[in-house]
Amino acid sequence: MTLDEFEASLDHAAPPGGLARTLEALWWARKDDWNRAHELAQAQDDQDGAWVHAHLHRIEGDDANAGYWYRRAHQPYPEEGLDAEWRTIAGRLLGG
Repeated sequence: MTLDEFEASLDHAAPPGGLARTLEALWWARKDDWNRAHELAQAQDDQDGAWVHAHLHRIEGDDANAGYWYRRAHQPYPEEGLDAEWRTIAGRLLGG
């Protein structure tokens, strides 16, 4: 799936089948269901999960908690806006 296809799927009521938890979390985050996104990100205990988890806490405005998760993900705290970061993470997780 390409990033454009992933973004186009946001027009639907549910995410595409077969997505990794991290991508599903990003999908729900973009649909403004932070709690559902957080549950999914928290359930994936690896660097990708930590990266999405960090992004979610940044959306929430909890910079200290976000910083912790960026460090766990081995990612720098981003200088880009939330929308640009969402695209960066999604693109990387989609293999781009």
